[in-house]
Amino acid sequence: QVQVVESGGGLVQAGGSLRLSCVASGSIFSIDNMGWYRQAPGKEREWVAVITSGGSTGYADSVKGRFTISRDNAKNTVYLQMNSLKPEDTAVYSCYTVSHGVDYWGQGTQVTVSS
Repeated sequence: QVQVVESGGGLVQAGGSLRLSCVASGSIFSIDNMGWYRQAPGKEREWVAVITSGGSTGYADSVKGRFTISRDNAKNTVYLQMNSLKPEDTAVYSCYTVSHGVDYWGQGTQVTVSS
């Protein structure tokens, strides 16, 4: 069984920063990609960022230059450093990990950016 748990969400003022963390644990080995999606109220889920096992990264245009994804392979952990936050970044942020072609998802963590 695999568990994926996010943390680090909260309420922040526009222009502020937050760092999200996501840990994958349990019967999971050789993690490939790790990444983040987000979903705002009344909107479709939006892909945010991805990092491969080799450290290559990709970002949605809406967060490029403001968000940074990183990972600690020894800890099966992925991070999302979010700077210069905007009210439109308000959403539930969910982490995913991919291992042997199977996606594992966390429950999500709420990020609220006030104007």
